[in-house]
Amino acid sequence: MVKLTARQQQVFDLVRRAIERSGFPPTRAEIAAELGFSSANSAEEHLRALARKGVLELAAGASRGIRIKPEALDDFDSPHQFTLPHPAIQQLSLPLIGRVAAGSPILAQEHVQQHYAVDPSLFSATPDYLLKVRGMSMRDAGILDGDLLAVQRKNEARDGQVVVARLGDEVTVKRLRRHPSGIELVAENPDFPSIMVAAGREDFELEGIAVGLIRSGDF
Repeated sequence: MVKLTARQQQVFDLVRRAIERSGFPPTRAEIAAELGFSSANSAEEHLRALARKGVLELAAGASRGIRIKPEALDDFDSPHQFTLPHPAIQQLSLPLIGRVAAGSPILAQEHVQQHYAVDPSLFSATPDYLLKVRGMSMRDAGILDGDLLAVQRKNEARDGQVVVARLGDEVTVKRLRRHPSGIELVAENPDFPSIMVAAGREDFELEGIAVGLIRSGDF
């Protein structure tokens, strides 16, 4: 078993809890704020130390580009999280949803572009479908244009989870924040506005929660 310092264990546990709670790892700034570091650079140093010890992988250029390595899940008895597909283990067949026509169910046959076979252990919970991401409004959550978002169908979500929501004629991927007056769909890119949804708005519907992410080029 890999031995971690007390501080490294705190960072590892924070990353694990964030993935379990929302489906995505924290940013360096969030780690620093949570653990009282002086700056995001301090968080980065601990993450790099964890990467050198083989329990994390870090993706360059993505603020949430942190992945717990599968062998670390076994070592530390952590819950499963998403990873990249392994070609030798493909068991779960998921429909890939492309553009969604206004007013029609998201899993309607005409929206299904194809099916992908993937390992179900890649995800924090069992997904019902893959949604092709369009645009860069969730860039700082590590969700990029063309990515395949693994989605579990739900009509409720916890505060802070990344969700797929229908608003009028549009289906969008955003982080959900609850307010006394309604719901905020938060973009994770300062170039894009967040969306406020008043309580009781009839053209709003939650389609599901994100439980994992696959780069489309990884198939």
